[in-house]
Amino acid sequence: MPVKLSVIIIARNEAANLPACLESVRFADEIVLVDSESTDDTPAIARKLGAIVVTAPFRGYGPQKNLALDHARGDWVLSLDADERVPEMLRNEIIAVIGRVDAADGYRVARRNYVGDIWIRHGGWYPDYTVRLFRRDRGRFAERSVHEAVEVEGRVATLREPLEHRACRDFEEFARRQERYAQLAAAEMAQHGRRATALDVWLRPAYTFIRSYLLRGGFLDGTNGWKLACIYTRYTYSKYRRLRAL
Repeated sequence: MPVKLSVIIIARNEAANLPACLESVRFADEIVLVDSESTDDTPAIARKLGAIVVTAPFRGYGPQKNLALDHARGDWVLSLDADERVPEMLRNEIIAVIGRVDAADGYRVARRNYVGDIWIRHGGWYPDYTVRLFRRDRGRFAERSVHEAVEVEGRVATLREPLEHRACRDFEEFARRQERYAQLAAAEMAQHGRRATALDVWLRPAYTFIRSYLLRGGFLDGTNGWKLACIYTRYTYSKYRRLRAL
């Protein structure tokens, strides 16, 4: 049977998030999940819910997503994280778009980002557009360890309906995740010959706080905006401190 739409997901120890994610994309013709050697029931849950599971050591977010892409067969690809969901309105829009003869080559999707049950509306958290839907032969992920993005050859348009992103259970979990991202980002920057000065270590975090809390309106989210601005500031400090050490 022809495969019109493939959903690709990378995951490691996502047993808690995966069922809701996979249930939200049952409309797809194919689901490909690359599992980074999970120690929980992630692979079993994925297979039970109809996904094709590929197991591979984690090589960075970009390379891992390209591996999933290499196993996809659909004309169109929808890239998701295990903690994301496709609401009904977005599902209907995706089905309509990929059926059009004049469709673009890729589509940006807004994300509603949640910490726990709190929708974070400011500080750069919404609409948070990112390319997620694209023709398989026109898109490829940048080979980056972290903050990877789809590079599309051709026209990119924007969908109206947002994706739902359950970023983490609480702010403590989000802070731990950002510390891991800082380590990956610093290593990648060093690999590409980037250097950090003492000014980078101290001034860049200060600007991060100003941008997140003031320029992007994080203060409008009250205490939650303050917490997130502080976490992003810590992330920037940790990234450049690690880079300077490297």
